[in-house]
Amino acid sequence: MIKIPRNIKNSKKYQITKKIISVLVSAGYESYIVGGAVRNILLNLTPNEYDISTSATPDEINDLFNITKLVGQSFGVTIVVEDGETFEIATFREESDYLDGRHPDNVQYTKDVKKDINRRDFTVNGLLINPISDEIIDLCNGLKDLKNKQIKTIGDPNDRLSEDYLRIIRAIRFANEYDFSIDDETINAMNNNVSFLNKISIERVRDEISKILLGNNPGKGLKSLDKFGVLDLLLPEVSEMKDVKQPPDFHPEGDVFVHTCLVLDKLSELRPNNIEVVYGALLHDIGKPKTFTNTDRIRFNRHEYVGAEISDVLCKRLKFSKKQIDSIKSLVKEHMKFGNVKEMKLSTFKKFISLNNFSDHLKLHEADCKGSHGDLSLLNFTNDKIKSLENEPRIPNPLINGDDLIKIGLSPGPVFKKILSYIFDEQLEGNIKNREQALKEVEKIIKNDKNKENYSRTTR
Repeated sequence: MIKIPRNIKNSKKYQITKKIISVLVSAGYESYIVGGAVRNILLNLTPNEYDISTSATPDEINDLFNITKLVGQSFGVTIVVEDGETFEIATFREESDYLDGRHPDNVQYTKDVKKDINRRDFTVNGLLINPISDEIIDLCNGLKDLKNKQIKTIGDPNDRLSEDYLRIIRAIRFANEYDFSIDDETINAMNNNVSFLNKISIERVRDEISKILLGNNPGKGLKSLDKFGVLDLLLPEVSEMKDVKQPPDFHPEGDVFVHTCLVLDKLSELRPNNIEVVYGALLHDIGKPKTFTNTDRIRFNRHEYVGAEISDVLCKRLKFSKKQIDSIKSLVKEHMKFGNVKEMKLSTFKKFISLNNFSDHLKLHEADCKGSHGDLSLLNFTNDKIKSLENEPRIPNPLINGDDLIKIGLSPGPVFKKILSYIFDEQLEGNIKNREQALKEVEKIIKNDKNKENYSRTTR
C-alpha cells in the first residue's frame, strides 16, 4: 500500500482539504483529491494547491458551505473558501465534441468518477486520493506510469490532444519538470498535432511556455519545444538562434541557441522570482542572427539594440503587459554594459545600477557568464563597487532643473537638456555638491561657450 508522506498529511492545507471532503462524503457525495496534487504527493512533493472532484453538483456544493462562488457554471467548477484557504471543487463530468480544439461543445454531469477521469489529459494526472481512508485510487494505470517515470495520455493520444492542443506543451512541461520520458504513441500524436497549436490563444501558450522556463531544466525544456516544432511555429525568432556560431574564445559552449539554453539553466539555479528576467535570458542574444559578421573574427555588433527591438515585437505578440515588455527589453538592451563597468565614470555607473530591477540585470549577467566563459570578475567588481557606495544615494534628486535655468534668464531650448545632463553627471561624480555650485557652473558654461546664440537671454 502506498503511504502518503507524513509531512504532507499533517500540513494545514491537506487537513482543510480532508475537512471539505468529509463534509461532502457525510452528505452522501463521492469526493476525492484529484490531479496534479495527487501526482506531487506521490512524488513526495508538497502541492501548491488541492483540487477536489465530487459527484455533488454546484448547487449541492453551495448548500453545504458558507463561502462559495461559481466560477465555471458550464464546467461545474465551484470555489469554496474554508479556514482562509481557497479550493476548486469540480463536479464529475463528461465532455465531447471539441470542435475548436479547446472547448467541449457538450458537457454533462455524471455520477461516474471513471467517466470524469477519462476526460483528463495524462495518466499521472488522473490519480485520486480519498483523504479520509488515505486510499490511492487508480482508474487509468497512472501508478504504473508514475513508477516508470513516463508521460502517457489517458486513452487514445490523438483524441486527448485534439480536445485541447495545449496538452502538447503540457506534456513537454511535465516530462521536463519531473525528468520523465514521453511514451512513443503520445510522441507520435504530438508530432501529428503540433500545427494545431495555432488554434490556442497566445496567452495560454505563453503561460504554458513560461512555466517551462520557470521550472526545472529550462534549457532542456527549450530544446524539447524545438524538437517538437513548437519554436518554429510560435517563436521562430528563438529558433533562428540555432547553428549561429560564436567566437570560441568567449563562447566555448557552442552556438547561440546552445548558449541560451545554458543561460536559462544557470539562471534557474539563481531562483528567478519573476518571468521578466527569464524572458530576458531567453531573448538576450536574440539579435545575434541578424548581426552576425565574420571578418577578422565573428562579431555581433550592436546585437543588444537589435535584440531589444526583436524582443519588443515578440513580447507584444505574446501579449505581455507594457510594463513587462519594458523590463524585458531593458534586460536585453543593457546586458552588454557590464563589459564596460571598470571604465565607467562614477555618474554612468550610478545611472546603470539605478535601472529598474537591477537585481535582475545582475542575475542575467551571472547566468550569461556561467553559460559561456565562466569569468565572474565583472560581476564581482560591480557588486564590490555597489557595496562601496551603499552609504550614498544611487540617484539623488538633481540640484537644479529647467525652471532654474529660466530664472537666470535662459530661453528654453535644446541646450537645456545638455546643461542639465552635464550638471547632473558632475553631481553624481561628486564634483558639484550643492545648488550654489551648480548655478555657478551653469554661468561658467555660458561664459565659456563660443556659440552664444545657444544661450539667448530672456528679459529679466
